[in-house]
Amino acid sequence: MANEDLKALIRTIPDFPKPGIQFRDVTTLLLDAAGFAASLERMAAAIPEKPDLIAGIEARGFVFAAALAQRLGSGLLLIRKDGKLPGTTIAEEYALEYGSDRLAMHVDACAPGAKVQIADDLIATGGSALAAARLVERAGGRVAGFSFLVDLPDLGGAERLRSAGYSAHSLVAFEGH
Repeated sequence: MANEDLKALIRTIPDFPKPGIQFRDVTTLLLDAAGFAASLERMAAAIPEKPDLIAGIEARGFVFAAALAQRLGSGLLLIRKDGKLPGTTIAEEYALEYGSDRLAMHVDACAPGAKVQIADDLIATGGSALAAARLVERAGGRVAGFSFLVDLPDLGGAERLRSAGYSAHSLVAFEGH
């Protein structure tokens, strides 16, 4: 199966952050220089057209977005937790399992009409990814698609993105939560 070499580099930590959750820890892949390089090469190859910007979702998404932006010759757009950016921002709320959170970006970080690929380490329920897309679109950008290292298909996030009209690509999938 494709990308099994990368999947083998991702550690699973049972019962974190709470009982019943299987946490997929990508930091072990990041520690492996060849594995990290291969994941970036494969993520970049799945992006059909060079975007103007790669947007990374805080925090592990920054790692993948920055490396993809450099590799593709695109700019880097940081989407942060609300309250972390110093300039004028726009924010979007999204649902969590228990409660909600907010993501923000600088209001002038994305030029109208810019083609933006959104990257993160993992797609679970899709809440933060959809909030990031809404931010880009509110700023006048066009979401070209989503790039993830890991998909948790049982949580339905990638399907939510596709149902909303976005393309979403992941290198590996893990069953369960």
